[in-house]
Amino acid sequence: MNLQSKLAILADAAKYDASCASSGAAPRDSVGGRGMGSTEGMGICHSYAPDGRCISLLKVLLTNYCQYDCLYCVNRVSSNVPRARFAVHEVVRLTLDFYRRNCIEGLFLSSGIIRSPDYTMEQVVEVARVLREQHDFRGYIHLKTIPDAAPELLERAGRFADRLSINIELPTPAGLAALAPQKDGAAIGRSMARMAVHIEDARQARREQARAPAVSLGAARPARRAWPPAFAPAGQSTQMIVGADATDDRTILDTSARLYGLHRLRRVYYSAFSPIPDASRGLPLAAPPLLREHRLYQADWLMRYYGFAPGEIVSPTQGGMLALDMDPKLAWALAHRERFPVDVNTAPRELLLRVPGLGVGSVDRLLAARRVRRLRHADLARLHVPLKKVLAFVEAADHRPGRALEAADLAARLAPPPVQRGLFD
Repeated sequence: MNLQSKLAILADAAKYDASCASSGAAPRDSVGGRGMGSTEGMGICHSYAPDGRCISLLKVLLTNYCQYDCLYCVNRVSSNVPRARFAVHEVVRLTLDFYRRNCIEGLFLSSGIIRSPDYTMEQVVEVARVLREQHDFRGYIHLKTIPDAAPELLERAGRFADRLSINIELPTPAGLAALAPQKDGAAIGRSMARMAVHIEDARQARREQARAPAVSLGAARPARRAWPPAFAPAGQSTQMIVGADATDDRTILDTSARLYGLHRLRRVYYSAFSPIPDASRGLPLAAPPLLREHRLYQADWLMRYYGFAPGEIVSPTQGGMLALDMDPKLAWALAHRERFPVDVNTAPRELLLRVPGLGVGSVDRLLAARRVRRLRHADLARLHVPLKKVLAFVEAADHRPGRALEAADLAARLAPPPVQRGLFD
C-alpha cells in the first residue's frame, strides 16, 4: 500500500478522536535559524489556542489495527474495515512534508494496539523523538498514550510531547466493563495520576529555577542556568463517549468534575456515540442528538470557569439529563429566580457570573467600568452584552426588571426552540 492510500485510511480513522485541541503549548519558533516549525501562526483547521490562534494539526493513527474488541470502536479487532499501518519514518516524513507546504503546524498521533501496549507506545514515542531530536521540530505534538504501557514509556512521551491524553472512554466502570472489557479503568486512573505528578513536578522545578538567584562568575556576567526539562507543558486531557450506554448527564459531569479535581486535566472532551458498521447488539441503534454533546460542553465550561457544581447544573426534576431546549446556565437561572435580579453595580463577581448572557470577559469589563461610574442601561449596551437575555436578570441605575422576571413565558422568549438547519439553508 502506498503512502497516500495509508494516509486516506488512517486520517479517516482518526476522526473519532475529538481531543486534539492545541491550547496551552509553549511558544517556540525557528526564527534564529535553528530547527523547523513553531507553535505560532495561523493554520487551516479548527484547533484553537487560548489567544485565538488557529493551529492546524496532522491528525492520524499510527495504525488502525487493534487487538482490543471495544464494541463502540470502528477499529476493533472484529470490525470489517480496511486496515493500514504507518512506519515511524513515514509519519515523520508526512509531518515534515506537510509543514514545508505550510499545511500544518503540528501533529496529533494516536494508534490502535498492536502486539502489546508497550510495543505500540514505543512506536508512538519514537515518532515524537525523531521529530524533536533528529529534525529539531518545534511545532506542537499531541500524543494519545496507552494506559497499560510501562510508566517509563509514558515518562518518555512527556519529554517530547506538548500534550498527552489518555481516553477514559466511558463515564462509569460498569459501562467500561460492558463495552470495553479488555480495558482496565483502574489502570487508566493510575496512568492519569502518574502523568499529573510528572507534570506538576516539572512545573515546580521550573518555578524554583526561575526564583533561584543567578550564579555569579566574579567580574563576568552571571552564568545562565539550564532550565529543567519540561514534561507535557500543555497538560493532559481525556475523552469520553456519550450515548453508547445509559449513563445520564449528571453522572457524566460528576465524572468530569472528579477528573478535574484529581488529575488537574486541561480538558475533558465529549464525543457523541456514532453508529458503526457491524455494530454489536449491545449498542444503541441510533446516535444521541448532537445537541446533547453541545450541552455537555456548555455545562463543562460552567464547572471550569463559572463556579458551578455538577449538582447545580442538572436539575433533579429532569431525571439527571440536561435540557436540550436551552443552555444549562439559563436553565439554572430560570429554576432559581429567587436569586435574581442581580445589581450590576454592587454584586460580587461570583454572582455576576451566574447571570445568563454574561461571560467571564463581560463580567471583568463590568467590574472595571463600575469602578469609575454607576452603570446604566446604556453602559450595558456599550459593553456589547446580549441585552435581551441579561436585562431580565439584572438591575442597573436606571433599570429594574420588575415582573418580567416572574413571567411564565420568560423561558420561551429567551430560549426559542433550536432549529437544526440543513447544509444549504
